[in-house]
Amino acid sequence: MKNNRQKKGFSLIELLVVISIMAILITIGITSLASVQRKSRDAKRKSDLREIKIALEQYYSVCGFVYPTPVAEYYDPIVCWSPTTVGMLETMPTDPRTGGNYYCGETCDEYGYYMCADMEAEATPYCVRSSQ
Repeated sequence: MKNNRQKKGFSLIELLVVISIMAILITIGITSLASVQRKSRDAKRKSDLREIKIALEQYYSVCGFVYPTPVAEYYDPIVCWSPTTVGMLETMPTDPRTGGNYYCGETCDEYGYYMCADMEAEATPYCVRSSQ
């Protein structure tokens, strides 16, 4: 009598194929996750700059039609001390990745501002400019 037992299990080739398919799927997932994170941080930067722009325009209209003067190339909290103390933006937003401040591009003085943030998913920085 012959023994016609078949071995149960996977061959080495089958295991390697499954492992390679899983590695490809994981790589695709990690790559797309990193891309989504970069785009999300860019959206946050744009939102932060719009928030700073609104605060600077409020300062302009409340504090004698001049813009605040920045410290170095960035703004500290935006607060108008005269005629009354009004806080437009007491906590300045920072870059979501580095934690650094958003910077003045061309100029920031009492006559206007040009604030920028470096983007990760886009080649050029995103900037906002004074409306006046």
